[in-house]
Amino acid sequence: MSNPPLRIGVAGLGTVGIGVIRVLSEQSSMISARCNREVKVVAISAQDPNKKRGLDLSNYIWYSDPLSMATDENIDVVVEVIGGSSGIAKDLVESALNNKKHVITANKALIASAGLDLARSAEHVGKTIGFEAAVAGGVPIVKAIREGLSGSNIQQLFGILNGTCNYILSEMRETGRDFDEVLGEAQDLGYAEADPTFDIDGVDSAHKLAILTSIAFGCEINFDSIQIEGIRHISPLDIQFASDLGYRIKLLGMARKTEAGIQQRVHPCMVPVSAPIAHVEGVYNAVVTEGSFVGRTMYEGRGAGEGPTASAVVADIIDIALSRNTNLFLVPTVKLERMQVAPVSSYIGSYYARFMVTDKTGVFATIANALNDNGVSMESVLQRGRSKNEAVPVVLTTHETDEASLIRALEAIERSKVVFEPPRFVKIESF
Repeated sequence: MSNPPLRIGVAGLGTVGIGVIRVLSEQSSMISARCNREVKVVAISAQDPNKKRGLDLSNYIWYSDPLSMATDENIDVVVEVIGGSSGIAKDLVESALNNKKHVITANKALIASAGLDLARSAEHVGKTIGFEAAVAGGVPIVKAIREGLSGSNIQQLFGILNGTCNYILSEMRETGRDFDEVLGEAQDLGYAEADPTFDIDGVDSAHKLAILTSIAFGCEINFDSIQIEGIRHISPLDIQFASDLGYRIKLLGMARKTEAGIQQRVHPCMVPVSAPIAHVEGVYNAVVTEGSFVGRTMYEGRGAGEGPTASAVVADIIDIALSRNTNLFLVPTVKLERMQVAPVSSYIGSYYARFMVTDKTGVFATIANALNDNGVSMESVLQRGRSKNEAVPVVLTTHETDEASLIRALEAIERSKVVFEPPRFVKIESF
């Protein structure tokens, strides 16, 4: 091979960092052949050099301070898998770019919060930031949008962007267990963090959605404009009623171009059982895009874990080895449009609503009157069980309406004292 080797420094030796070293080591011959040059890890950095990590790391230069590794002239590419939207991870990426090194990161929070500034820095020094691993793990959705779909005008994308939530909702549907019990199981299995807040409250999905929106629509990244709702309030009762109505509940991230601007939303949705995304189960992720000429495309695979995420990191390394350098957000930062954000009130759709009520005369009339007074039209109604001493569920679906009107109606129903708890509602997506 006549080309010089591509020398890698890996900062962060958790699951993903070790996975990257393992892939580059075990598949070195294949990768070198595809790149027509040797690709090798030469340096590593982590806090504890004595920790057992299941690999022999003695042949690599060790840096206790990753910022020192970023200045090493014998490193061409810095892989940041430390995590976090600020602190040492951000400092490392900035230092690597300042020292004219390519950067690869799996850090969705960092790209969602500081991606625009980092992209400008990368352009200034003529280097690449690879972040395929930041969105949907082993699913090559970033590459698909930036390359395979680059000739298509994407109008909408949506997907399951968090495997933890998808696992929880899948298990709740299959077993009938409640949210807290399944979350505990997910933590025991390693599918959920000890502090699962970012996952179950939709923040992790929102980070990924912000990145995909910018790439797909050619606009500046705008995480703060995303409407975010998690899955804590979803009950087995809601999941059962969804099934009875022909739906499954999924936590989706959705971005759509509208006349009012770009909508970005993360929230639980009822999707028809006939929709392919309804059958993406467990820890799997999936992303669907809709664009001119190409129509609808769907990408599915494992969204996390050592192998899938490391595979995505290595794909970015191979691109750099082959000099396939792409702007972080597909187009130069000066050509990114400022996002026109669609107001939440512009969203029109159908809804599922559940009320826990006393089974007595006049309750349904109160609900119906509040909906009618706020311009919300009912499509169907379900009621199961009768009991004068306990709360019973009343479930309805609506015709298309704006969310603000529905919320006003639900607030009026709650004030009427006919319900035992705040009404629950879930958006219905037809797809």
